[in-house]
Amino acid sequence: MIFTETKLKGAFEIEIKKLTDERGFFGRSWCANEMEDHGLKASLRQANTSFSNKKGTLRGMHYQMDPYQETKLIRCTRGAILDVIIDLRPNSSTFKQWIGVELTQDNYKMLYVPEDFAHGFITLEDNCEVTYLVTQFYTPGAEKGIRWNDPLFNIAWPFEPVLISEKDKTHPNYIV
Repeated sequence: MIFTETKLKGAFEIEIKKLTDERGFFGRSWCANEMEDHGLKASLRQANTSFSNKKGTLRGMHYQMDPYQETKLIRCTRGAILDVIIDLRPNSSTFKQWIGVELTQDNYKMLYVPEDFAHGFITLEDNCEVTYLVTQFYTPGAEKGIRWNDPLFNIAWPFEPVLISEKDKTHPNYIV
């Protein structure tokens, strides 16, 4: 696995190191030892999959509150998404900053999202499937969200979403 830290401390783009031959390639998409060697959480509790029919579907921006914060490893296994994360750690030098990473079925990239980050994505084409490996069980009472177009963050989405759940539409702006 190839680990590249993003501008947000503790968040990583991870690529599969491909061993190729005439059949195609083989590579690891998960290894607890390699995660721990990079100081990352490796205790998985749940694996989730989402499927979105339409290009322009927006999901997010979600996070869970203490003591149920999640670390996530996100991979797009079908289609293409712009995956966006926001650093919500008040003591972080990148507090309130965001990044977007294009994850596709062809680039095999993953995004490691630390605890206390908001996460969401927009689909860049029809029929997208996304897999999330998470370090915490989903806890409905601990779930929070931030409005996808909160002016505090000014996220540069590639286009206006065409489909957002009612729940995601009604998330509040972030309050510091």
